[in-house]
Amino acid sequence: MRAGDKLPPLEIEITRTLIVAGALASRDYQDVHHDPEPAREKGSPDIFMNILTTNGLVGRYITDHFGPAALLRRVAIRLGAPNYPGDTMVLRGTVEEVDGDTAVVKVTGENGIGTHVTGRVTVTVPAEVTS
Repeated sequence: MRAGDKLPPLEIEITRTLIVAGALASRDYQDVHHDPEPAREKGSPDIFMNILTTNGLVGRYITDHFGPAALLRRVAIRLGAPNYPGDTMVLRGTVEEVDGDTAVVKVTGENGIGTHVTGRVTVTVPAEVTS
């Protein structure tokens, strides 16, 4: 891995099931993540993905690329445009820095209405994996 390396994009279909399952798995029982009517009453057109699900998807993107030996040291993300059911999010990453077996990867996730997520992930990849 070298600074400037680009990770292949990952397309993730945003389904109602993914949104609800992610919210439940992260014990986020806010109604806006599983019940469309309260979501609409609060000004959203539908339910939307919570940050913990996005955080998990970003981590998956990095470990899918670097392999099962990769160790996530830090995942720092910021959300923008919500992920609604029926959309597709495309994650992209660029290695910004490398120090030994540890890299900082800039990650962005775009959906049909804009940038859903931006952030940086610090990942350690054992030397035998990076050669």
